[in-house]
Amino acid sequence: MPRAGLDRTAVTVAAADLADEVGFTGLSMGLLAERLGVKTPSLYKHVTSQADLAHRIAVLAMNEFADAIRDAIQGRAGREALVAGAHAMRAWVLRHPGRYAAANLAGVTGPDDPFIPAVQRVLDSWAAMLHGYGLDPGQEIHALRMLRSILHGFATLEAVGSFQIAADVDDSFSWMIDFIDHGLRSHRSDPLSAR
Repeated sequence: MPRAGLDRTAVTVAAADLADEVGFTGLSMGLLAERLGVKTPSLYKHVTSQADLAHRIAVLAMNEFADAIRDAIQGRAGREALVAGAHAMRAWVLRHPGRYAAANLAGVTGPDDPFIPAVQRVLDSWAAMLHGYGLDPGQEIHALRMLRSILHGFATLEAVGSFQIAADVDDSFSWMIDFIDHGLRSHRSDPLSAR
């Protein structure tokens, strides 16, 4: 009989929390069972496999990530939205490195995969960050890829402690956002946008 209060959602959230603590690659069903105070086989009443669990963490992560960016940029546009969204992404990745790793390693399992709308929510949040820049629609995908690549790179490098040079990391992050802002302004199709 499953432990009272333990269901698929509770198992997924506990696994995501554990992945943030020990790293996504350090997550195991045995470690999760120990954390939850159950025997490992009882976890299979809630998830079919470790791969299924990893995928559920990825879906959870993308939805939480989208919420964080959406909440940060709400009511903002242009540079203000970029700054708020970039800081929200950086903070979220630093707080949830295991979740973020799961999301980046996940693939789509089929047309009804809940990962698809979760990823779309993140893309919509990033698109909203860029909206005030008045980019030509043909440039938006390039801007989205650039934004994701730069912010992802910075946040993941910081999360693993790769910035060793004795210069303030916050200053570097602000410099990077200024650089992105200037680049986006130079590509806007509407000269009155992104003020």
